[in-house]
Amino acid sequence: MSIEFNGSTALITGATGGIGQAIARALHGRGATVIVTGRRGDVLEQLRAELGERVETVVADLTDPAAVQRLAERADVDILVANAALPASGKLMGFTADQMDRALDVNLRAPMQLAHGLLGGMLDRGRGHIVLISSLAGKVATPGGSIYSATKFGLRGFGYALGGELRGTGVGVTTVFPGFIRDAGMFAESGTKLPRGVGTRTPEQVASAVLKGIERNRAEVDVAPLTMSYGAKAFALAPGPLTRIQAALGYDDVARQMEEGQLTKR
Repeated sequence: MSIEFNGSTALITGATGGIGQAIARALHGRGATVIVTGRRGDVLEQLRAELGERVETVVADLTDPAAVQRLAERADVDILVANAALPASGKLMGFTADQMDRALDVNLRAPMQLAHGLLGGMLDRGRGHIVLISSLAGKVATPGGSIYSATKFGLRGFGYALGGELRGTGVGVTTVFPGFIRDAGMFAESGTKLPRGVGTRTPEQVASAVLKGIERNRAEVDVAPLTMSYGAKAFALAPGPLTRIQAALGYDDVARQMEEGQLTKR
């Protein structure tokens, strides 16, 4: 069952980043009231000024359990888009225990806690949708991404299982898997150069995938070139050989660049 956007209320986390803002614009453009959250109040206010009516801003740090709890207690949310994430790129031994905890809190714990808290109201109304923004790193694990992939694989498992639990309730679950996104987001901000022939997608395409996932009640939506989506399917069947192919194509260098470009964002 799909949910009507017009008249619904959507909570979008990570709305101070370009991908979160694109999702907020898309939902708002379809008639939803949007609650946009993030750590930077000035950026949220700029988004509210741009969109006009039907916008509420909430400054929230998802590493703070109390902040997550306050969001999870909202009784008016029909659509949750758990978009916020920390990069967490780099080899395991390059992280401190606190940095690992922050990545787990923001990327995995907060979406689960928000879904848990908001689900009751959706079930009472018999309608709603939970969108989890994962990553192709949640389908393909590569060296230099152990922590990030752990959180994004975790979202995939959570989304699949939760969708099964909610079958027939009127509440849907969609997990979105972006590949390399240009113009905004973790990859774009890292300044990483991709090997020749590796394609990218835009924040607006991620937003379109969110709308499609909700409208069609899709369990999963990839936002990546077909070659990357097919590569993710191949990884599930033969992870060892595909990892070696990726190394030969230069993905180890991509991982190094992303680690260097994201060190200050852990």
